[in-house]
Amino acid sequence: MSELVARTGRHQQRCVPFRYKSSNDCGDSSSEKIVEVLMINSPSGPGLLFPKGGWENDETVEQAAVREAVEEAGVRGDIMDFLGHYEFRSKTHQDEFSPEGLCKAAMFALFVKEELELWPEQSTRNRRWLAVSEALGSLRHAWMRDALECFCKWQEDKLANGTKE
Repeated sequence: MSELVARTGRHQQRCVPFRYKSSNDCGDSSSEKIVEVLMINSPSGPGLLFPKGGWENDETVEQAAVREAVEEAGVRGDIMDFLGHYEFRSKTHQDEFSPEGLCKAAMFALFVKEELELWPEQSTRNRRWLAVSEALGSLRHAWMRDALECFCKWQEDKLANGTKE
């Protein structure tokens, strides 16, 4: 008898693309830096999301996060840190192996260095830079709010240690 193991979920990755913006438009060097996060719409429903996707056999989960940020949101940047794993249910991943559609996402902080004018999914995706407080109210799923709160804690720790970009 062969040993069969049922698949219990899908693994994906997501990133929280972020940048720093000056608190005033005058360019005063004493202005405070505000953290903004980049959100994208979902073609399948209301609310905003972070770029996501699975990864290929020839890439790491970090490389996949960077690739998906380019494909879905049209931004390039550097992975700064791993923010944690988050479980969620997905109707699109329900099948005979995982009827409940259980998925697990690895979340990363991605410091955006370049915003592209053209990107692969621009015909189906809109992107919006939001202050974190606004993003918390715009997210489509509760688990993403948890991930964004983890990102905020990571930012606070980074500031406390003096390692802000």
